[in-house]
Amino acid sequence: MRIVIERGDLLRALGHVTSVVERRTTIPILSNVLLRVNGDMLEFKATDLEREVIEQAPARIEAPGAVTVPAHMLHDIVRKLHDGAQVELVRDAERERVTLISGHSRFALQTQPADDFPDLAAGEMTHTFEVGASDLKRLIDKTRFAISTEETRYYLNGIYFHVAATGNQPTLRAVATDGHRLAQVELPRPSGADGMPGVIIPRKTVNELHRLIEDGGSTVTVGVSAAKIRFETGTVTLTSKLIDGTFPDYGRVIPQGNDKELKVNNAEFMSAVDRVATIASERGRAVKLNISSDKLILSVTNPEGGSATEEVSVDYQSTPLEIGFNARYLLDIAGQLEGDTAMFKLADAGAPTMVRDSAVESALYVLMPMRV
Repeated sequence: MRIVIERGDLLRALGHVTSVVERRTTIPILSNVLLRVNGDMLEFKATDLEREVIEQAPARIEAPGAVTVPAHMLHDIVRKLHDGAQVELVRDAERERVTLISGHSRFALQTQPADDFPDLAAGEMTHTFEVGASDLKRLIDKTRFAISTEETRYYLNGIYFHVAATGNQPTLRAVATDGHRLAQVELPRPSGADGMPGVIIPRKTVNELHRLIEDGGSTVTVGVSAAKIRFETGTVTLTSKLIDGTFPDYGRVIPQGNDKELKVNNAEFMSAVDRVATIASERGRAVKLNISSDKLILSVTNPEGGSATEEVSVDYQSTPLEIGFNARYLLDIAGQLEGDTAMFKLADAGAPTMVRDSAVESALYVLMPMRV
């Protein structure tokens, strides 16, 4: 195997695939990236046995072949080469090495056989459809913050991706919850998604997909089966196993009868919450909202750190209400809103609260209150 590739193309491809390579693993070959000539392209593949990323980059192929080399070491070497440099990769099969030559630099890297590299066989995808990269990114952006990090509730450690309906409008919906807050966002159902199984995409895959979308093409081709999901954008393909579990009936926690409506300027609200939360203890982080006619008083009391209050003008015409929330959760949800106005639908101090975005009807958030 002998190929020549431009440093920028090599670095970009390695940047995409090495992110799934664990720096510490009990299976040595998983620390490697597979380099394989595919026609007039150089193909890169990396996996952690749960996720697999494949990328292709243009190269001058002087001799075909395939080999695996240490992924992070190769990435670090290429990152330190000069911009615009040409990089030559030559495999020495007898010495089980790959030599990297660029300008006056020369590196020899240990290899392992390409035939030993694991293949995360995707199998047949029962449903395939296309979605705009910006639309998919929005689904991820507005839900991933609510993914649970509690490993014992593994079925909440991802985004629930499924088809649904709002009124008569068929939708593709993403939902995430950690039991304290819930985020739900949807978009019109793409052609080909009808009847697809509801799947839970793992947190690591969600974060990897988010990164790849930013560097990928304008559309993403999604393939779904009962056990795996595949995303193709630009020259990158991400395949992942799904979480084998049942997502809870989240519809039961979305309040339907909250009749107290609070409207507040979102930027002012976020700033006020952030300021008073400075006093809150790291353990509690509770902020009390005292709501009365056209007035919201935010307050925090910390026996060890003092107290803080701030008043914000709001649009509220219902009976007075006092309710507490985790400040971090409030800020996380408010940070997802695109419109100028945050709309809260409340019931009482012990019931979940719904938050809507004045600019995005397809998004809703639910937040459980705290005792304060």
